[in-house]
Amino acid sequence: MRKHIVCFGDSNTHGYCADPLDCADGGDRFNEDERWTCLLQKKLGEGCLVIEEGLSGRTTVFPDPLHESMPGLDVIYSCMMSHEPVDLLVIMLGTNDTKERFGANAACIAIGMERLVMKAKSIPAWRDGKPNILIICPPHIGEGLYLVPAGDAMGRGCPEKSRELARYLAPVAEQQGCAFLDAEGLAEYNKIDCMHLSCKGHAQLADVLAELIPTLL
Repeated sequence: MRKHIVCFGDSNTHGYCADPLDCADGGDRFNEDERWTCLLQKKLGEGCLVIEEGLSGRTTVFPDPLHESMPGLDVIYSCMMSHEPVDLLVIMLGTNDTKERFGANAACIAIGMERLVMKAKSIPAWRDGKPNILIICPPHIGEGLYLVPAGDAMGRGCPEKSRELARYLAPVAEQQGCAFLDAEGLAEYNKIDCMHLSCKGHAQLADVLAELIPTLL
């Protein structure tokens, strides 16, 4: 019986590539030999099915006035039900929540994560009715974000809020009975926008998760 692992995240789960020179295909998305989700599938083997559910711009709960369907809370039910039975839900969100236009500090972002987790736990898609969630706090956004056009739209305060996020997410994970991973220092960002994982960063994250996830199943 294959274990179903749903990876629910933003552009770093979708595989957005900010530097075409870092991507084998030269495009704006890493291919199946580069994305951490696909690498994780190869490492875990046929006993697991790793399901990619990444959307660029996705937040935990915050609606975006500039883009449609961004809050994870709005789509987590349909996502999980379409992939049932779910053995593990991996949530890596928080980067987009730091955008200035949402007006949320790290503490509020963590509350958003908790609300999303509570919703996910209530969905009848879990195998044997047993919720099993891993929360990943993304690596810190670098100050270099302010030097590129992407930083203009993100707004001020993003690196600062991202540095505080893990200390608020960790208690949420503990209180909700979730596993927790702080990815800071474990997976590198590219040098262009200091916000999206590099090709090396995808490989690094896959390595870490390939060790951790079997202990959670």
